[in-house]
Amino acid sequence: MPQIVHRIAVFIALVFTFIAVGAQAERESAADDAGLLAAHRLLIPVVGATRATLRDTFDERRGATRHEAIDIAALRGTPVVAAGDGRVVKLFKSAPGGLTIYQFDPDEKFAYYYAHLDQYAEGLSEGMILKRGDPLGYVGSTGNASAAAPHLHFAIFRLGPDRRWWTGSPINPYPFLNDALR
Repeated sequence: MPQIVHRIAVFIALVFTFIAVGAQAERESAADDAGLLAAHRLLIPVVGATRATLRDTFDERRGATRHEAIDIAALRGTPVVAAGDGRVVKLFKSAPGGLTIYQFDPDEKFAYYYAHLDQYAEGLSEGMILKRGDPLGYVGSTGNASAAAPHLHFAIFRLGPDRRWWTGSPINPYPFLNDALR
């Protein structure tokens, strides 16, 4: 009997060790992500918006789910620009997001997601290489956005090893968006 108790105790200790190691790795990964995103000096992707006008809506509830993005309110037709350098990987129309853009950063570690666009910038295409500040489209209220409240829904995802544009681990963009010179 004591041998069984000992084995159970060892098993429980191993489980807690794996949990602790996993939590530490997750904290280190989040710190690495923060450092990389800060180094990208991301622009606020709506022309004329400033840090003072942004509101952190990442953790707000949208029905049963967390928002996992920020909404940047602006007049319909306000230009939307690339938050950072990268490549357009998908132009997509969906019921919730309306007209959307998925952009990967140059290292393909992160995806930037722009949604509810009124229209795309002329000449924008999948595969196009972007520089920070390049035109992407215009603020709108397509998809499930209220017609009375045009805005840009902007999200950042940490891509997995398969680099699927439609999935990833959400990262709050709010701390990384800057008023940097365009």
